Amino acid sequence: MNETTAPGRVGDVRRRNLSLVLDSIARTGDAKPSRAQVAAGTGLTKAAVSSLVADLVESGLVSEVGLYRDGERGRPGQGLELSSRRGVVGMEINVDYLAVGLVDLGGNLRFHSTVESRNRGMAPAKVMERLAALVAEAKAAAASGQIAILGGGLAVPGLVDEQRHVVLSAPNLHWENEQLDPRSLLEGAPLGVRLSNEANSAALGELWYGGGPADFLYVSGEVGVGGGVIIGSDLYRGPGGSAGELGHIVVHPEGPACSCGGAGCLETFAGQEAIFEAANIPDGSLGERTEQLLAALAAEDPHALKAVHDAGRYLGVALASSARLMDIDAVVLGGHFAVLAEWLRPALLSSLERYAPGLLDPDSLTVSGLEHSGTLLGAAGQVIRSVIESPFEFLLASKLA
Repeated sequence: MNETTAPGRVGDVRRRNLSLVLDSIARTGDAKPSRAQVAAGTGLTKAAVSSLVADLVESGLVSEVGLYRDGERGRPGQGLELSSRRGVVGMEINVDYLAVGLVDLGGNLRFHSTVESRNRGMAPAKVMERLAALVAEAKAAAASGQIAILGGGLAVPGLVDEQRHVVLSAPNLHWENEQLDPRSLLEGAPLGVRLSNEANSAALGELWYGGGPADFLYVSGEVGVGGGVIIGSDLYRGPGGSAGELGHIVVHPEGPACSCGGAGCLETFAGQEAIFEAANIPDGSLGERTEQLLAALAAEDPHALKAVHDAGRYLGVALASSARLMDIDAVVLGGHFAVLAEWLRPALLSSLERYAPGLLDPDSLTVSGLEHSGTLLGAAGQVIRSVIESPFEFLLASKLA
């Protein structure tokens, strides 16, 4: 690619080349390429790359680091990396907790805070007020680290209209068609705040920061059970944006009523609350109940073992159907499924072998290594990716500000 083109189209080529250069730097990660290496990797001339990098450095999106030689001769080159002085705030509202993280452009989690909060049935305005207190902590951390906040990503456990900032349906929160005002959380941030589905964000976090494969199904275990479908390294949302609703696959036609209005859904057997109840774990905070469940499993309590066994069995039924339907050959478990993997996995694999023999290799069933930060990383990462894909718009906005 080069910058030779018809008059009047130079701006379009420069936009594409800015993105090409920024994406090239982003993909090399810790390698910190020189301008010459970026030119070699993109096919652009060294002069063009130098000009584009100058704009990216001036805007604060790229930093110059270190000195090293590309070869035996010539002046040493400076390495390039996505700036650690620019960041995005990832935020999550879930049924029983709120979480906030500050992620720099390189994908490093610079601040992370989670607080338990019983949000089911609470007015969205009140939940947002509580979330704002956490966001204030992230802002303080950003100021302390001299990190400029570009924008934010807010993930919720439900179907959302990203453009209108509306939660269309979040049964476990008891929210229907609720208008949110996420921009108020980060007033003045040039890129605003993007609303997304929690499981989709977690799947993207796994793809970008967790080493996920190009094609996989991410299974999010919380009070509900969600799923994010990654195909060809892209999130598949479906025509209506609700693809991946794994928790509402019917696994037992005569099963109990579900929050979605149906019956026998996977969530009623494998959701967090369903497991606690079946294991006879008394009411309390999420942390306390999780500790009690793990202790009961370690002590081989029969109620706890059966609750997790049944959750694994029914999860296997849902995954068998999903893998056949979507031609997915890898699954990543997150949330409480990751925490319970040691006890869950045998029943899950047995169920898969019974209902989809040979379809999913046991080695392709993995546990997320991002622990509880995947959703925050994915929510923030969507904003970071928007900058990488369209840096020209960010540069223009910065000059107009």
